[in-house]
Amino acid sequence: MCWPHWGVTSVTLSELSLRNARRQARDYLVYFVTVVMAAALLYAFNALAFSPGVRELSSRMASLNVTIPLASAVVVCIFGWLVSYTTRFMLSRRSRELGTYLLIGLENGQVARLFLLENLAAGAAALVLGLALGDLLFQLLWAMVLSLFGKPYRLSFALSPAAAGLTLVYFLLIYLFAQLRCRRRIRRMKICGLMALDRQNEEAVLQSGRGRRRLFTVSILLGVLGTLLLMVGDLVPGIVGTALVIAFLYGFFASFSSGVPAYFARHEAKKYRRQTLLVFRTLSAKLSTMGVVMATVALLFTATLIAEGSGMIFQRLFENRAERNACFDFLASTGDPENPEFTWFVDYVKSALPLRASRQYPLYLAETAAVTDYVSENSEYYTYYDTDILMRWSDYMALREMLGYAPVTLEPGRYLIHCEPYVAAALRNWNQSLILGGQELAPGGLHTELLAQYLYNVNGQGFLLVVPDPVAEARPVSHTIFAVLTEDPVTETQYEELCTQLRNMGPMGSGAMSLGDFDLLLYCKTADLAEAASMTALVVFPLFYLAMALTMTAAAILTVQQLSETDRLRRQFELLRKLGMDRRDMERTLTRQLAIYYALPALPPVLVAVPFLLHMGGLVEPGIMTGASHPLVIAAETLALFFLIYGVYVLLAYASLRRNVLPQWE
Repeated sequence: MCWPHWGVTSVTLSELSLRNARRQARDYLVYFVTVVMAAALLYAFNALAFSPGVRELSSRMASLNVTIPLASAVVVCIFGWLVSYTTRFMLSRRSRELGTYLLIGLENGQVARLFLLENLAAGAAALVLGLALGDLLFQLLWAMVLSLFGKPYRLSFALSPAAAGLTLVYFLLIYLFAQLRCRRRIRRMKICGLMALDRQNEEAVLQSGRGRRRLFTVSILLGVLGTLLLMVGDLVPGIVGTALVIAFLYGFFASFSSGVPAYFARHEAKKYRRQTLLVFRTLSAKLSTMGVVMATVALLFTATLIAEGSGMIFQRLFENRAERNACFDFLASTGDPENPEFTWFVDYVKSALPLRASRQYPLYLAETAAVTDYVSENSEYYTYYDTDILMRWSDYMALREMLGYAPVTLEPGRYLIHCEPYVAAALRNWNQSLILGGQELAPGGLHTELLAQYLYNVNGQGFLLVVPDPVAEARPVSHTIFAVLTEDPVTETQYEELCTQLRNMGPMGSGAMSLGDFDLLLYCKTADLAEAASMTALVVFPLFYLAMALTMTAAAILTVQQLSETDRLRRQFELLRKLGMDRRDMERTLTRQLAIYYALPALPPVLVAVPFLLHMGGLVEPGIMTGASHPLVIAAETLALFFLIYGVYVLLAYASLRRNVLPQWE
């Protein structure tokens, strides 16, 4: 029977396209939901970049409208690959249906237009839903940004025309590129080629057992070498290491997918244990047709873990650095307290800011570096001074009173140690007396409250020794500090004005000096915290943005591939039921199949990314990545977050297959 005029009218084609689009959204629900999330991510992050309130938080946030669009360009490529791959996959799966349309009288151009329209309809529906969801996601991002700056959040929904327009452009580029390629392919194919398209599988890369073993061994060596080069940190070794890791992943899956049948051929006894034969046959069939896809997914997962873990490391780094000196609202340090510029600057700060308390005090050089040497030998510690740093007891008590710390006592003939928590672990075992100015002083206690001991020329690098005033004053001055607590927080504008005045209005004349001309270091709590918040938004947010896109793309491709086997698996398990297999064994078999299928592309990325993240976290200066920020904790959190998102796709696939594949007993 021929329908010569059925596909000629555009109304009929449109109705058929809409029907197929609805069926596509139902049959490929995981893919459709992922595309909706893609639209939501693109809109939310671009709305954040275009939001005028972002730039009002800090002048440093102006760069966000550059970093987010750059990250969005990468995300568009990632989601573009997802749409392109899934579209080709749907074309191959529906090739017989489309070929049937040709048999009943439609022309190639009409079938191509039908396929294009139904995919564009599904994409348009995903875009509309994504924009609605994206506004909710933007509110979450906006609340997170405000919390970084310590600002209150108020719920307010307002669609950003710029972000919505840019998201529409992104979707048009993604869908038109993918659909036009398929449209061109359909227009050129003959009926026989279209009908046989779903039987075209990926060829095994290697047929000989010796070639498989060699490639497998070489790929493992490349993976180890590539991971080591990634940890070097330099540009050229990093590029080479990345190339070697990519070669490892593709070589591993090429040899692994070809080698599984050969392995069971040599170990037939293992093949027939319990459900191993069924799992083996399903696994080998999948791997023989998905080796390249598995390697690509594993590559995306590797990039996901590295981006996600790096984002966590940077976030903890920025946050912890800012907190180390945040006990004072403002702090200035100089190695030359007699310089007239420093005297002028102190007077200017006192007149320009409403001070609640302030203290100007010197720090002194000890005769030896006994404590410094001990700390260096027993902890990760960077040595900045040739001798230990001393503080007068009177200055120490004044600072504790300023900061609201509990009072302490210093018994005659003793000294106190005030240090960062990471140094305290080593100094708790320190019990040596020191000779200072001819007087022997014994240890008198250890305190670890925040006292601006991070970075150079503050209250000691990581620690200092608190000694009686006469003992300290007999030693040379190392540097002088002016510490301030203000009535109200110092704003970024006030801080910038201080820097401008220092540069242009000092005693040496306008433009004659810079901040470093007389060894003056400035620390401002507000500026440091704002910088940490800005760097988190500028660096960490795009990294998590990329990680989310990579995870969803790779997991969606795996899940679409797996769910496309529903009909075949249903027939398989129905046959097994007739042969006598009970439901419990079927559930166990299905669980093992899915566990192996989803674990294979995730295991190599974990082996590459975890050592990289541990090494990266170890490169940070001591005292920053400790406690909840330890690299091991960050690696564990990275894996937990990754497998949380990945697990959602696994559970969706398992629930769908368990419901639609396993036979129902009466």
